Amino acid sequence: MLLRHEVSASRVVEKKEEVFMATGVASPNLAVDSRARDLQRALLLTYITLGWMTIEGAASLLLGWASKSLLLEAFGIDSLIELFSGGVLLWRLRVETSGTATSEHVEAVERRADRWIGYSLYALVVYVLVTSGYGIFVVRRITDAHESAWGILIGVVAKVGMPILAAYKLKVAARLNSRALRADAIESIVCGYLSIVLIVGLVATRILGWWWLDSVAALVLIPFIVKEARAAISGDECCG
Repeated sequence: MLLRHEVSASRVVEKKEEVFMATGVASPNLAVDSRARDLQRALLLTYITLGWMTIEGAASLLLGWASKSLLLEAFGIDSLIELFSGGVLLWRLRVETSGTATSEHVEAVERRADRWIGYSLYALVVYVLVTSGYGIFVVRRITDAHESAWGILIGVVAKVGMPILAAYKLKVAARLNSRALRADAIESIVCGYLSIVLIVGLVATRILGWWWLDSVAALVLIPFIVKEARAAISGDECCG
């Protein structure tokens, strides 16, 4: 009986493959199965992001406060914003994976998630502008060299890991055509680039004593962040 069931299942799979080879179009069941697998991958990537950003955010904020480093504080705030973005994305993905939502409801949730994540990117821009201006024009902040060494280590870890995580997110986002997942991937890319700014800024401050570079360097990513925030809120199509 078991052998007969396995032979029957094998024939079903072979039939689906024959349809795909003959028409170039996957059967609806294959498309559904493929999307379900991609949704599970997206959930896994989201859980990894939430765990990573919790640790990175707490470490960056504590070290930034201890060392009086604006770059480390901005890096920690970016991690908190990514936590918010990841939470929104988790809600959006769980709505679809529940299997009870209509396609219209999933699309509505997707659009809402897009906007919230886009607004979170704008929040990062505002924070960087205010704190950079404060650090340059109001208070001369001297970064503690000992604490900044740990900040450099945090930056190196993010520089290695974030581009890999973002690349996987972008691939899955393209297959799901999810603008929310793409916007979340962009935040991971921003984190990767910001880690470079963090490393360069802390090293230059540590070696050369350029106290102002810490604040100036944080401004580098603003045009890129604004562009992606605008795209997320306007609902531009996710690239395929």
